[in-house]
Amino acid sequence: MTQHEQNSEPTWFTIIRLLRWDKPEGRLILMIPALWAVFLAAQGTPPLPLVGVIVLGTLATSAAGCVVNDLWDRNIDPQVQRTRNRPIASRALSVKIGVVIALAALICAFGLSLYLNTLSFVLCVAAVPVILLYPGAKRVFPVPQLVLSIAWGFGVLISWSAVTGSLSLPAWLLWGATVLWTLGFDTVYALSDRDDDRRIGINSSALFFGNYAADAIGIFFIGTVALLAWLGIELQLHLAFWIALALATAGWIWQYIRLKQKDIPNSAYAEMFRQNVWLGFLVLAGMIAGSLS
Repeated sequence: MTQHEQNSEPTWFTIIRLLRWDKPEGRLILMIPALWAVFLAAQGTPPLPLVGVIVLGTLATSAAGCVVNDLWDRNIDPQVQRTRNRPIASRALSVKIGVVIALAALICAFGLSLYLNTLSFVLCVAAVPVILLYPGAKRVFPVPQLVLSIAWGFGVLISWSAVTGSLSLPAWLLWGATVLWTLGFDTVYALSDRDDDRRIGINSSALFFGNYAADAIGIFFIGTVALLAWLGIELQLHLAFWIALALATAGWIWQYIRLKQKDIPNSAYAEMFRQNVWLGFLVLAGMIAGSLS
């Protein structure tokens, strides 16, 4: 997007871009683990109002996270090819407006959390500092994607406890699978920014693992599959789940093979990130079908 296009776009669309609602992949991929949890915990048939709260809650939470990230990175994003046209980085929106929008999103998330039970509400509150501090992690922590993965994992714990009122072994298996999956696909995403991050002096898992980044991603995906398989055994999921997991595993293996190739264009990393959205939904479909008797 050129500067002229930014100046001529309506304010409402600039806000849409700030919230990343013009790029739904990132919102959907946050929603998927939460949906995994609510459907598995409810054996495939969760209450529809609760599903609605989970969906709206993830949208509000991810919106707040995006704005907070852009506020933290308002002086860094202009130096990165992929992010330099973000509304706050390009000064299309002011910091004050960004703060107001972030607070509005957090208030919406808070209102939705009141529908949940006590344990789920406490987990929602515990997730907020992780979400707010994640953007700062790249300045001091060598693998900031791990902080993001833990933030993602809260969606599993909140959703599971919203159904059952507790956190049993399957909940923690799903949490572990989510953390590893997020580490995998977000390291893929970080590969596209390696040169800019190195130049600016920002940490990322792609830089931390260096030449072994593809192998690390492969290990994360293997761990994801192993924990999902263990979960399937614990919950005695039916054949549909195992078929979906096998197909998703094939997708992750294909991504690993592609990552091991040389001279991959930067566009391929975003493409593989988007593929993980569909792989996540494939696993979700398998979980739902595999939970039903």
